[in-house]
Amino acid sequence: MHPNGKYPMDTDLLFMSATDLAEAIRNGRVSPVEAVDAVLEGIDRLNPSLNAFCTVTGEYAREMARKAEAAVMNGEPLGPLHGVPVSIKDIVITNGVRTTRGSKRYEWYVPDEDAPVVKRLKNAGAIMVGKTTTPELGWKATTDSLIFGITRNPWNTDRTPGGSSGGAAAAVASGLGPLAVGTDGGGSIRIPASFCGIYGLKPSFGRVPYYPPSAVEPLSHAGPMTRTVRDAALMLSAIAGPFEKDRNTLPADTNDYNAAVDENINGLKIAWSPDLGYATVDPEVADLTAQAAQVFETCGAHVQTMQLDLEDPIGIFTNLWLGGLWTALGPDLEEWKDRTDPGLVAFMMQGEQIDMTDYVDATFRRTHYWHTIQPIFETYDILLTPTLAVPAFETGIETPLDTPDTGVPWTDWTPFTYPFNLTGQPAATVPCGWTADGLPVGLQIIGRRYDDATVLRASAAFEGGRPWQDRKPPIVENLP
Repeated sequence: MHPNGKYPMDTDLLFMSATDLAEAIRNGRVSPVEAVDAVLEGIDRLNPSLNAFCTVTGEYAREMARKAEAAVMNGEPLGPLHGVPVSIKDIVITNGVRTTRGSKRYEWYVPDEDAPVVKRLKNAGAIMVGKTTTPELGWKATTDSLIFGITRNPWNTDRTPGGSSGGAAAAVASGLGPLAVGTDGGGSIRIPASFCGIYGLKPSFGRVPYYPPSAVEPLSHAGPMTRTVRDAALMLSAIAGPFEKDRNTLPADTNDYNAAVDENINGLKIAWSPDLGYATVDPEVADLTAQAAQVFETCGAHVQTMQLDLEDPIGIFTNLWLGGLWTALGPDLEEWKDRTDPGLVAFMMQGEQIDMTDYVDATFRRTHYWHTIQPIFETYDILLTPTLAVPAFETGIETPLDTPDTGVPWTDWTPFTYPFNLTGQPAATVPCGWTADGLPVGLQIIGRRYDDATVLRASAAFEGGRPWQDRKPPIVENLP
């Protein structure tokens, strides 16, 4: 025991992949009770510094772990995620567990049903250990709220973990569960995954049910946030598939995601764009991502740098976001104004200027934008970009850049994420290096529409060529 009265955390168990942990549980080498207790102990030790979890479901998790252990001992059929701890973003509804959505409007809301992603994870045997923090209604790319305060980055607690799935990313990066559910309406899986040095996958639009629908339904995705690509494939296999209440969901994919991560990428055609033709990128991020793009050559793929001349689709994105939020929240904004994130209020007030013609025009321009992106994928299987334009910056601000106001305060440093919410393509971020200050940098991997398997395949190849999963953040390494 350490002089502070606490035993050292079992970081080997905390940082075991979900894939390995599920196998160890099936084989009786690790108990589900042991796995859940380790995560809950980690939350108890680290969450006061991180604020990654807003609700911890410890009693429920321990009860489910005991039942999971009994199922193993009794030789019962086990799901692919049997006994594996998982966290759920507080945007996503959970039966009997408070779902605040980071908003005073929902501060005491307790749903009476699980979202389909939650139900499917439970059916696969996963055990929910808690809900992770999000900014109000997931509206921005940093994570803080009037209810729960500021969430911090485990690589440097003075920095933001990004958002809006910031709590999920901070939790996974710190070993507080190998699996997390994130949501992404403009980058909210990929942004914090990049800032926190983990893997994040925004699946194809409709691949994973998103229910109940958000105010920006045409842009919203749910997907896995993990430390390894194989874990994301395992998790996606559990949560993907049609759901009748979500009219956007796709038919079941015939691809085997778990098999895809074992396939090589020999002959794969990959395009690398350092800026999409309009983005300004921090020099250190630019260097690290350019070097990372060439790793695919050593894995057997053909990489070609493309000098794209795309138009920034920020106007399309802004009008769709404003139109949705204003329609959903505008009618009672005056009543809630003093209890709403001031930045969200300022953003929404612009919605008064968006009329029907503006919104419909944005949908037309979105189709035109797709017609500028789609030809790239007639030649190439994958498009690579930096995930973000900057490394993680200080908490308490929305942007580190001195740039003109585009209407959305965080899009100046996320120029690579929101375009692929407009197109609906699968897009992942992989950790590709660390800055001189020890902050993670992400490389974005974008696939053809509906080709989630190739994104996973390319991600796994990069992970094999430039592994990252054994690197632990200082908040873990510095614990006694």
